[in-house]
Order: sequence, then C-alpha cells, then structure tokens
Amino acid sequence: MDQADAVIIGAGVVGCAVALELSRRGLNTLSIDTAASAGAGATSNSSAVVRFSYSALAGVTMSWEGAHYWFDWANYTGAHDELGLATYHRCGLTVPFHADHEFSRTVERHWREVGIPFDVWNAETFAERFPQLDLGRFGPPARPDDERFWRDATDQLAGALFAPDGGYVSDPQLAAHNLQRAAEREGARFRFGTRVVGIQREAGRVAGVVLADGSTVQSSIVVNVAGPHSAAVNQMAGVSHRVGTRALLQEIHHVHQPTVDGVPAPPLMMADDDLGFYVRPDLGNTMVIGSIDPECDPLVFVDPDQADLTISDEQWTAQTLRASRRMPSLGVPHQRRGLVGVYDLSDDWQPILDRSDLDGYYMAIGSSGNMFKNAALAGHLMAELITAVEAGHDHDREPLHVAGRYTDCNLDLGLYARNRIIASNAALSVVG
Repeated sequence: MDQADAVIIGAGVVGCAVALELSRRGLNTLSIDTAASAGAGATSNSSAVVRFSYSALAGVTMSWEGAHYWFDWANYTGAHDELGLATYHRCGLTVPFHADHEFSRTVERHWREVGIPFDVWNAETFAERFPQLDLGRFGPPARPDDERFWRDATDQLAGALFAPDGGYVSDPQLAAHNLQRAAEREGARFRFGTRVVGIQREAGRVAGVVLADGSTVQSSIVVNVAGPHSAAVNQMAGVSHRVGTRALLQEIHHVHQPTVDGVPAPPLMMADDDLGFYVRPDLGNTMVIGSIDPECDPLVFVDPDQADLTISDEQWTAQTLRASRRMPSLGVPHQRRGLVGVYDLSDDWQPILDRSDLDGYYMAIGSSGNMFKNAALAGHLMAELITAVEAGHDHDREPLHVAGRYTDCNLDLGLYARNRIIASNAALSVVG
C-alpha cells in the first residue's frame, strides 16, 4: 500500500503545476495519469495561446498574471530539464474591431484598468502591419454550406488593438514536462500508464484512491485535474455541484503562412469574431487556426475514451475557408494537417478551482480550452486554496482571495466556485 500527502489525478500542464506548487509547500505528492508521460493528453493538443482578450475583468486579470509565469519560465521552473525548456514566443496579440464593436471597447477598458501595454491602430495602420489581411466585414460567422458565408463585405474593419506581450508556446507538452521535472526536484512522484478506478472515503473525508491493478494509495487529499475525464472522476468520488463539465471535441489546423509579394506574411495572432476563427503563428512559416465557437458551429460532445481524433473534412474546410477569406493569398490547402483533442468544458466555459462537499477532495477542472495560459497560476491558486481549507478556512462561506506573484492583482477564487450562479451574459465560447 502506497501513501501520499496529496494524490493528484492528472499530469497535464495544470496537474503538473499543482504538483509543483504543493510540493514546494512540503507535501509529499503523487501524480497519477493514464498517459505515458506528462502533458500527453489534452495538453499536447492545445494551441497554447497566451492572450488577455476577455469580456470579463476577472478573465483579463487572471490571464495577465498567468502570462508572467511564461515571461519568467526559466526562473519559475528552475531551468533544469534534460529536454530543454519550453519557449515563449512574444508575437503580440491583435484584437480587430469595427465601429460598433462592444467586445473590443470592453477589452480596451479592462486593459487600461489592469495596466496591460497596448496600442490602438486605425484601419490604415492595421493594414500596413498585416498586409496579408482583407479588412472587409463578412460576418456574422456562417459555415461554408450556408450561402451567407459567401456574401461580399458589407463594410470594413475600423482598426485593431495590439498588445505586444501576447504570444504562444510552441511545445505545450514540453511545458508540462518542465513542471514535472521542477516538481520532482521538490520530492514529487509521478506514476504514468496508471488509471484511478475508485475514490476511497472514511468518516466523511477522502481517504485515498483505488488503481486499476487493485492496489490503493492512502491520502487525505485528492485533487481532480483529470481534464476531459473530470466528470467521471467526480462520479467516482460521489460529488456533485451546480456547474458541470463535459468532454468537447475540438480541432486545430496547421497551414502555411500566406505570402505578400512572394515572401511569408508577418506573423499574426488574432481572434476574428467577424468570421469565427482564431490564428496564431507557428514555427517554420506555418500557422495554427481554430474555431472561436460561433453559434453556427455545432458543439460535439464525446466520450473521451471513444472520441475519433481524426481531422474531419467538414471542420477542415470551414476553418481554412474562413482563414482564406481574411487572408486571400492563403488559398485552400489540399493537405490536411492539425490536431484533434478534447476540451474539459464547463457549463459556462469558466474553470472550476474549488474544494468539494467531500472534505479533502479538490478540483481544478473545466478548463474549456482556456487554462494552458494560466496553468502555472492555477497551480498556485490551488495550492493556496488547499493550504487554507486544510487549515480550517471556510471557503464556501468566505471565498479565498489570492494576491498575484507578479502583478498587484487580487484574484477572487469565489468566481471559480463549483456552485456559482452562471451569468446570463456569459460568453459561452473559448474567446470569453
């Protein structure tokens, strides 16, 4: 029989961050994952975008604080990994806007309040910085089998906000491995290729986990960071709450950079709500494109153990055609390349970072495609929460507030509570 102070179910990028932060606080942690290595599940299929463009101030604040962990990655992790360190590529974040665009006005207001550096470009500057773009307004988003998709532009984009600190991580799985190695230096243990099949209880408190081989690990703390399997793990634990999670199929596609006068266009990271896609640069003059989940795109819920992870003709066509309307020189690539993964989607697309009704059982779930950028911060928040609750703090009655390590932000964990009321104006998309 094995023992640990804390068992962490899941060794994706968030799970590894939780392991690191708890280990740095002196806990003997054991991370368990069905995959063969850290970050080999949902993390490996992440677009790994680091952005600060959210409609809610809390999302902007969290993402700005979370970005600083990437800015300081070598120092934060300790800079010791035989595979090298994940690289943060500061390409800048572009938020296009039109004359009546409420989202961009909200983002601009939040950026000013939080203190995020940015510029405001008019249409002329926008076109000059990114000459590969057609600045026409084609929306609202539609799918290619809808005749409205092919309509001519009705107007022009008015300009863009540009935050130079936005960027991406080109190898998200390596980032998880960096965190694993940092945690191991603090005494953390990892067990891969292992499935948790039961959660043990004793006297109203979690007592450990049961593994597929019949063995057990005793622990008075268990943290569910199981990604798309989070709902199944909660079911094992016998816990329920107002905000649920489901597994959502998502695709991201890789295409070559468009050209301008025969040379690759300037690298661009942008969410285009006029056409319903996002794009970021990648290595080797390529780009990653994906959906921002407009209303016209169906949500495909799956069993994460049975999901078909092959690129679909329909989604490949939709996303590449959307990108080619904005970037005409892109054309429509014939060779399909990309990744298909599964999001751990919460009911309001916001994470659950909370305790549960079972003492000692905690959750960092419902990432909804938005937690890679905040992974290290999520580890810090969960460690602060677990430390406080285990010391007797009543988080349900008095939600914990955590000060940022890098910024002067104050993060209200009550916003990520399991029993929160879903806002009527929730964005319900990956863009937030």
